[in-house]
Amino acid sequence: MSFKRLDPEDFLISADSITAGAWYGNNPTLTEFFTSSVQEAGASGNYYLDVYQTSSTATTAEVQFNIAYGNSNGSGSALYDSGIDGRSYTSTVFGQFQNIVLGDENNNFVFGTVTPVTQSIYALTVNRAKYKGNIFPGTLDLRLTNGSNTLRLTDNSKDVSTVSFNEAGRVFQIVSGSAGSAYSGTGYSTDSGSYGLFLPDIGTIILNDSALKLSFGVGGGIGLTTEYDSDSANNNPAKLFQFISASGTFTLNSQENITSDYIFVRARNSEYNYSENPSFVSGSTGEVLYNDFINSPQSFITTVGLYNDSNELLAVAKLSKPLKKDFTKEALIRVKLDF
Repeated sequence: MSFKRLDPEDFLISADSITAGAWYGNNPTLTEFFTSSVQEAGASGNYYLDVYQTSSTATTAEVQFNIAYGNSNGSGSALYDSGIDGRSYTSTVFGQFQNIVLGDENNNFVFGTVTPVTQSIYALTVNRAKYKGNIFPGTLDLRLTNGSNTLRLTDNSKDVSTVSFNEAGRVFQIVSGSAGSAYSGTGYSTDSGSYGLFLPDIGTIILNDSALKLSFGVGGGIGLTTEYDSDSANNNPAKLFQFISASGTFTLNSQENITSDYIFVRARNSEYNYSENPSFVSGSTGEVLYNDFINSPQSFITTVGLYNDSNELLAVAKLSKPLKKDFTKEALIRVKLDF
């Protein structure tokens, strides 16, 4: 075994982006949607619902994403205390997403340039196990249909020259369009603002209920009516689920940035031609015992070990087959470390 100190030019760092489907089996498009009837009928069904790719009771069932409903006035679910207005599960959900996305429960969501007075949102969060790094901007294709009208939504990542950021990382507006670009103009009405916010770094889509109602019409919107009854259970996640499942299309790709450290190990013609095995030299004189290793030595490189300055082995690279080395040959071995 021979040692050689590596020089700074022997190192190179590179980053590669790998994309894959965000759904079951690395599929980019989810076409079948199922929920749990038990969860939907329970108290949590008024503000939270898991969505599966098959029956929730099947052995292969996996949560693909979930739907949460939040309302700044606490509408959509029963109050915690009938004597305290505005405090309910939906107000708690709304406050949680305010903290996650905006960093403060006192801040309001701004959709495009509009800040709705009553903030009513749906949060679609992709199962964290379905993506490693983030969601790939420009791949969002969410279709909602109520039977007579269909709305196709995407993010506007390809329409903006400057990316905006908030507490959740990058933020894009959700618009009417496809493949990361609006069909025309801004892709939404200036009256209600954009259809929501796309947050690829946390795998979350915030939908603006006001814009959805305007697109579908007051009577055919996501909510039951234009006014919410804070003392009733409205099963809002189930309503949005019906619009998604009826369309049969929800496309997303995940993205992972893999940093690679390339290490170039060079064996020059004069190096690594002799064996370090003690049996090849005389223990008393240090002379080479075999004449073939005096005039025309050769060795076979099989392994590269990477050590630190404390002589601790950090990584081992195995060659696919032994590499013959003598004074007439030079070798360049590229070691790649992914992390």
